[in-house]
Amino acid sequence: MQIKDKTLLITGGTGSFGTAVLNRFLNTDHFKEIRIFSRDEKKQDDMRNLYKNDKLKFYIGDVRNPLSIDYAMRGVDYVFHAAALKQVPSCEFFPMEAVKTNVEGTQNVIDAAVKYGVKKVICLSTDKAAYPINAMGISKAMMEKVAVAASRNLERTTVCLTRYGNVMASRGSVIPLFVKQIKNGEPLTVTDPSMTRFLMSLEEAVELVLFAFEHGNSGDLFVNKAPAGTIGDLAQALKEMFKADNPIKIIGTRHGEKLYETLCTREEMIKAEDMGDFYRIPADNRDLNYAQYFSEGEIDISKIEDYHSHNTTQQNIEGMKQLLMKLPLIRKEVLGEVDVKQYPD
Repeated sequence: MQIKDKTLLITGGTGSFGTAVLNRFLNTDHFKEIRIFSRDEKKQDDMRNLYKNDKLKFYIGDVRNPLSIDYAMRGVDYVFHAAALKQVPSCEFFPMEAVKTNVEGTQNVIDAAVKYGVKKVICLSTDKAAYPINAMGISKAMMEKVAVAASRNLERTTVCLTRYGNVMASRGSVIPLFVKQIKNGEPLTVTDPSMTRFLMSLEEAVELVLFAFEHGNSGDLFVNKAPAGTIGDLAQALKEMFKADNPIKIIGTRHGEKLYETLCTREEMIKAEDMGDFYRIPADNRDLNYAQYFSEGEIDISKIEDYHSHNTTQQNIEGMKQLLMKLPLIRKEVLGEVDVKQYPD
């Protein structure tokens, strides 16, 4: 895909994902302009001072406010839609806030993209949207439905999605918390040692979005194949890497948390296309006339297994250490390396 002399808009661009995209593209000849759209002027000012790059443009606004998106969308060729409320407990206590940002905000972004003839919109989702049990996951599942529904009737704008698991060391995730607790001599607060999560780096999250950017048709959902591990092994791996003897304190499962996360449901795996490191799940484009499907039936879905963090490749403690050592945060804390491109949280 030819992306020289094009303009990219990243909603929620001051977050961890936006920073990773900037580190990938800012000093290349890809994209003549990258627009950062977010609510937080402090984070925008930090990013502006960190990068000092004329290619980078900043727009204050909120995806809940169609007018602010409208202003930022003019002249844009491509959109990475990363703005979201992501914290499970806060969404659990304030579910309508999750709806306003994750569901209505996504519709606002797509509407503005269509209005201004944007070529492609990539919406970022989460494993918590598959078989959701919490407000954050339910709002993200609805976000996916909003995007797929919009994609059915668009000609000039392609809307597709990515869904990925926990991004290691991203803002608000458990790895920075464990590192902080180790350095402060505090117990490591583990919800359930046997709880498993997919393990992805920010760079792998960016690769997934770029794969969708290159190969996505309207309504497609892309999932990357990722290893997983238990929270207990993750805490132990960090303790060993830091040569720490902090105790581990079991605090119990928080509001809305699962024992394991699902990246692809069995209903999706039936139609998933294996693309090597990724799965592509095409949209269900049946119309409201369901009569023909009653008589034809479908493959027996009971024979298909979900793709989740309990049945993917499992990392032991040594495997965890190898993955962790690739992270700038860990390399800085353990080896003393300084990554000047690492955006400070």
